[in-house]
Amino acid sequence: MTATENFTGDANPYGGGDPYADYRTADFPFTRHVNLADRRLGAGVVAANDEFFAQRENLLVPGPAEFDPEHFGHKGKIMDGWETRRRRGASAGHPWPTDEDHDWALVRLGAPGVIRGIVVDTAHFRGNYPQAVSVEGASVPGSPSPGELLGDHVKWTTLVPRTPVGGHAANGFAVSVEQRFTHLRVNQHPDGGIARLRVHGEVVPDPQWLTVLGTFDVVALENGGRAEDASDLFYSPASNTIQPGRSRKMDDGWETRRRRDRGNDWIRYRLTAQALIRALEIDTAYLKGNSAGWASVSVKDGESGEWTEILPRTRLQPDTNHRFVLPAPAVGTHARVDIYPDGGISRLRLFGSLTEAGTAALTARHQELGG
Repeated sequence: MTATENFTGDANPYGGGDPYADYRTADFPFTRHVNLADRRLGAGVVAANDEFFAQRENLLVPGPAEFDPEHFGHKGKIMDGWETRRRRGASAGHPWPTDEDHDWALVRLGAPGVIRGIVVDTAHFRGNYPQAVSVEGASVPGSPSPGELLGDHVKWTTLVPRTPVGGHAANGFAVSVEQRFTHLRVNQHPDGGIARLRVHGEVVPDPQWLTVLGTFDVVALENGGRAEDASDLFYSPASNTIQPGRSRKMDDGWETRRRRDRGNDWIRYRLTAQALIRALEIDTAYLKGNSAGWASVSVKDGESGEWTEILPRTRLQPDTNHRFVLPAPAVGTHARVDIYPDGGISRLRLFGSLTEAGTAALTARHQELGG
């Protein structure tokens, strides 16, 4: 629960040119996991004690924070992040904030899950970032209000202890708490600004909800599926293919670089749990001159299972949603889509239901993690 790479202290004042030229960052291994605080999954910043200079909702905006040195408003410099006013002490004799003074924001995760790492990004906050941050997590069922989350009955678990951070930097923290969380409380000590918050982890869905649904997308991120590996991540992450909803633009899917050999590209997925697959969709929305030419889909049951093709190599059309009903249901825990020879797809959907063994395994994990 400590910073993976420690950035402390002020960044240099902005001197013109590319504002990211002196941005401090590192390679955080946990970022291979999905962002549980993604707005596309339904995440939101439900409350904050102060957002005088910049709104709390900016924390979860996709993409890097932007900076316009000439952008000012009636309250001062307009920043692309969450920024609070400067804290003051109680009197002229004690003008400084106390050690306990801090600002906070409550974040609802888009999908509950186990958190593997957190990035508190202070991009463009060079002299107005917090001295330190801390992050706590809670597991609260239903749709609690901010008042309910702040109630005495809610148990908050420390995920990131109070730790110094740096300005204009991606401050990364590995988390090793094996528990399912639904909400976070992000604290900045004593005040300042944070540009972006990213919460990387593994989705752990509610098995009772999935059982009631019956048939659902067993590879979808929101239902606990994940992209484990891919042949090529040059333009976009493979996890885009199992995001909620249809793609809205070209980079909202998965696109590979152009191949100059005789190979093909692929993505391997882990399903929610062991499932019975009855139908599938492959969507190439917004991929027009660069969609995959052909695709096939295979599944396997268990880590050591053999791959079985459930959709043979099939011609794909650009910017089209392709639907296939399987001639017989297929049982699997993993899936793989192969595209030929390269290009991209925007979404993969595998429709089915959990087997009895899959339901039991998911229920056991949900209970083990405190769900």
